[in-house]
Amino acid sequence: MRRLILISLIAASAQLFTGALAMAQTSSPSLPNQALYDPQGFLPPAPAWDGASRSLLRPASDTWATDFERDPELDFSPNYDDTRAWFDRLDAASDWIRIEQFGTSPEGRPIYAVIASKDGATFDPSKPVILAQAGIHPGEIDGKDAGMMLLRDIAFYGRDDLLDGANLILIPILSVDGHERASAYSRPNQRGPRIQGWRNTATNQNLNRDFMKLDQAEMRAVRGLILKYQPDLYLDIHVTDGLDYQYDVTYGYNGENGIWSRSPETARWLDRAFKPAMNDALEAQGHIPGELVFGIDDRNPRAGLSDGGLGERFSNGWGSAAHVPTILIENHSLKPYEQRVLGTYVFLETALTVLADGGSDLRAAVEADRALRPATIPTNFVPTEEPVSIRPFKGIRYETWVSPASGREEVRWLGVADPELWQMPFYGSVPTLELTRPEAYWVPAHRADIIERLRMHGIEMETLTEARTVSVEMLRLDDIRLSPRTNEGHVPVRVGGVTPEARDWTFPAGSVRVSTDQPLGDVVVLLLEPQSSESFFAWGMFLEVLNRVEYMEAYAIAPLAEAMLAADPALKAEFEAKLAAEPEFAANGDARLAWFYQRTPFYDDRFNLYPVARETR
Repeated sequence: MRRLILISLIAASAQLFTGALAMAQTSSPSLPNQALYDPQGFLPPAPAWDGASRSLLRPASDTWATDFERDPELDFSPNYDDTRAWFDRLDAASDWIRIEQFGTSPEGRPIYAVIASKDGATFDPSKPVILAQAGIHPGEIDGKDAGMMLLRDIAFYGRDDLLDGANLILIPILSVDGHERASAYSRPNQRGPRIQGWRNTATNQNLNRDFMKLDQAEMRAVRGLILKYQPDLYLDIHVTDGLDYQYDVTYGYNGENGIWSRSPETARWLDRAFKPAMNDALEAQGHIPGELVFGIDDRNPRAGLSDGGLGERFSNGWGSAAHVPTILIENHSLKPYEQRVLGTYVFLETALTVLADGGSDLRAAVEADRALRPATIPTNFVPTEEPVSIRPFKGIRYETWVSPASGREEVRWLGVADPELWQMPFYGSVPTLELTRPEAYWVPAHRADIIERLRMHGIEMETLTEARTVSVEMLRLDDIRLSPRTNEGHVPVRVGGVTPEARDWTFPAGSVRVSTDQPLGDVVVLLLEPQSSESFFAWGMFLEVLNRVEYMEAYAIAPLAEAMLAADPALKAEFEAKLAAEPEFAANGDARLAWFYQRTPFYDDRFNLYPVARETR
């Protein structure tokens, strides 16, 4: 009977895989001259690769072979339903594997994690936890197929020792709706899989810009999962593009190599304990690990490299501010899918072994970072104007030609590793603003939406049960600039400065006091200071304060202005000086009357007044 069931399972799996292939091959539109659009025809060639990690592949005939492994070209990734069916089967067959739904997508699909543990539903608190997230950009799905292979090997092929010292939570597909908007035409700069999901969600949002503002259901769900399980290491798995180079697995974290970080002790542990072990493991399996860098000029490959920015809207920036050790993995898009998936497998496997050995040291580093309360918060990072170092770089040979299509010189990558190391200028990031850390912020009850976002971050706060009048600083916003274009469904706003105004302000019941004396205090400052480029204000969530209410007609303000001049010699002197210094103002009657109106008690006091208050010492 068991043999008959096994045969039936194999047949059913083969039928599912054949059906999935047929669906994938017919999901793309029919185009004239369709062969022209085959990525193999216009992408650069890939250097030959035959890494030792190929031994991790199971034969297609294996009962637990994944759809990726069953594909003759190793260039296929299954759809959402087939992936979930495979994991359901794994869950049913192994006591160490369980599936947990932790959210629902805008189109109604369950967002789920696959949890591997020998501890049952309640984790042993002494074991470190790794949360590996795949498919935040669904076309970049290497982590899903690598995770399927690794969890299979843990369950059935002798790698359950990986769970003796650590637990693993895998999110195989975060952006599940984008994953199902799949075709052969999603990522033209990437080599495989041949059917890829779409970069953005069903609501056309890029989840990889949502770590701070928490707009989207998917990211709110992830934040809840993080708060529930408190992972010791968070892996965010992507696929990059841009320059061609020899590295197939690149990764990075804020604070790497002693560069600035909000979690310096964590960064030191990653530098000293994690990175050397990871690089050794990848190299031993035939991969070429590299630091996460980006070319500053795609049309001049040797111009230099950058760190890509340290913004908290991305996972590595958020993790640094929230003191959650976070590594951003960017496999290289021009490497074959097989090579990228196997490199990701090695990364996940090695992360488990490193955390099992050094998890207590990492936890100590995190606790040290969580205790930090810096007096100032550097923010609004921009690239350095000059290189901060010269770095050796494993490049790919290239040539240039004049394209009749573009009418200019273009780069043609040749798919051949350059044996000579390139010496590349490296540009880092520097802050352009230092924010002073107040004691606390006060958020009024009518901004329940902002309060809810703070709660979703796990930020501690005091909620008023009755109205309270407190002495605070209200901020008058200066030099406000609205973006001419939208970004992620928002109209971004920049403010050149703020003018604090001491006020006794009454906050109604339901308002909150948010102390900055907490582990997430840096996140509080970055979210609530309007000058921060990562703040709710900067994302355009307080546009209502930019609307002035009530006006004063000329027939009313003109005689009042004359009376003000007669009654106040200092005001008269100020007005006359402005007339002399600014001819355009002197010639503009409306501007002159507006100048007086702004100095009357009739003017809208809350125009450009930020409703979130500071509490200072």
